[in-house]
Amino acid sequence: MTRSFLSLLAGFALLAGCATDPRLGRGTQYLTENGGVVSIPERGRPSFDTVSYWDGDGVSGAPSVVIRLSEQHAYFFKGSQLVGVSSLSTGREGHNTPTGNFRIRRKDKDHVSSRYGDYIDAQTGAIIKKDIDALKDPKPPGAKYDGAKMPFFMEVAPAVGMHEGFLPGMPASHGCIRMPGFMAEAFFRNVSVGTPVRIIP
Repeated sequence: MTRSFLSLLAGFALLAGCATDPRLGRGTQYLTENGGVVSIPERGRPSFDTVSYWDGDGVSGAPSVVIRLSEQHAYFFKGSQLVGVSSLSTGREGHNTPTGNFRIRRKDKDHVSSRYGDYIDAQTGAIIKKDIDALKDPKPPGAKYDGAKMPFFMEVAPAVGMHEGFLPGMPASHGCIRMPGFMAEAFFRNVSVGTPVRIIP
């Protein structure tokens, strides 16, 4: 197999989880045009993310969020003023992100999934089985569950929220709304429990 094809397979293998892959380090992971995966640890956006920006610090007005699934974009408003736009990866087929009018139900800066993650060896911490669904995949003997990390989690519906995560340029999550790290952090700082979130097709 060619190197680029192997890179593409590695990139798509990461699509199974909602969260970032810890093997790639802290920061948002993007799938590049040639099928590779690049991690962006700094606070700024990568050159190929021409959508995401934040300009809301110091702006007053009630916060609200509009998410357009067809665009894979989130729009952050303060009052009637648009102050930020984020690229997204929402729920893939069979795990669709719900549509409708919601409000932020809770915030958790260091959220860990209670359903999706890995089974790891209870003694050594080595991964035994990756990208599991704890409700469907039986736990092997000697294993323990290690939930997927979802930094800056902002829950909008039961088990569905905006958070930092892998962005392959298409819907790919289990229903959550993945964002670049710097955008998830900005949204997290500027929403409160009760902030309206509208999700439209």
